[in-house]
Amino acid sequence: MAFTRDFKDAVKSREEDIFIYTNRWMNMYQPQPPGNKPLVEFVEVGVTKLSPKGTTTIILDRISFTARQGEITGIIGASGSGKSTLIRLCNRLDDPSEGKILLHGQNIAAIDPLLLRRKIAMVLQKPFMFEGTLLENLQRPFMFRNMAPPSAESQDITRVLDLVQLSREMLQRDARSLSGGEQQRVNLARALVNHPEVLLLDEPTSALDRPSTARLASTLNTICQNEHLAIIVVTHDLYLAEHTVNHLIYLEKGRIEEQGTCTQMLAMPQTTAFSNFLAQPEREETSSS
Repeated sequence: MAFTRDFKDAVKSREEDIFIYTNRWMNMYQPQPPGNKPLVEFVEVGVTKLSPKGTTTIILDRISFTARQGEITGIIGASGSGKSTLIRLCNRLDDPSEGKILLHGQNIAAIDPLLLRRKIAMVLQKPFMFEGTLLENLQRPFMFRNMAPPSAESQDITRVLDLVQLSREMLQRDARSLSGGEQQRVNLARALVNHPEVLLLDEPTSALDRPSTARLASTLNTICQNEHLAIIVVTHDLYLAEHTVNHLIYLEKGRIEEQGTCTQMLAMPQTTAFSNFLAQPEREETSSS
């Protein structure tokens, strides 16, 4: 009798596993909602650099992917894989050696860089606070364009504070006295105040502890859905990827080794390269890649 019960329990457990994995696969392959239109498209993009000795180094090799509205695209890989170079191409901090990058189907090479950077905003790895209050930091983008800065009561300021979960009571605080997590959220708010269509983040959790990373993950999900943005995030933080990313791209030595639905890739990697990456202890990355 005990053997029969054990056998039945094992069958039931196996049936539950099959049900869970079947549902997971069905969810992975649901069609894209109509609103998730392509915003940024990389088409066979390559970057090469000439060394002082005259040899050519391939930094990025035939990169192709699409970042969609209302989704978070994650770029992961070891240091030196080309992640930061890739994200700098998105708003023309660097230009590709070959291929093209499209915004709404238009080659960004034909868009004025200043206009492009209002449409595609970047949040840098290390939060930078200008001297002055939190409010004055949020007003900076308007001052740079010789526009009247919004007041503390304005809709622009209220909107970004709500998005990044900062209280109005903090507006008069010295921005440089804020914690690392708070400064990262100010950085986000300052990027969002211009109503961008695309948000770029380069290693946003590199200086954050786990609770701050969890709050940032929640914030990014809220921003993506409420603002209908395409977000592209470079990260080595698998926790952040797991809790935010829809479409995941694994880079190795400048090439896309694997890309697809984040849940699928983390649960069942399809390449040896990505499996090996996941098997490594989580790294602290301090250098650009």
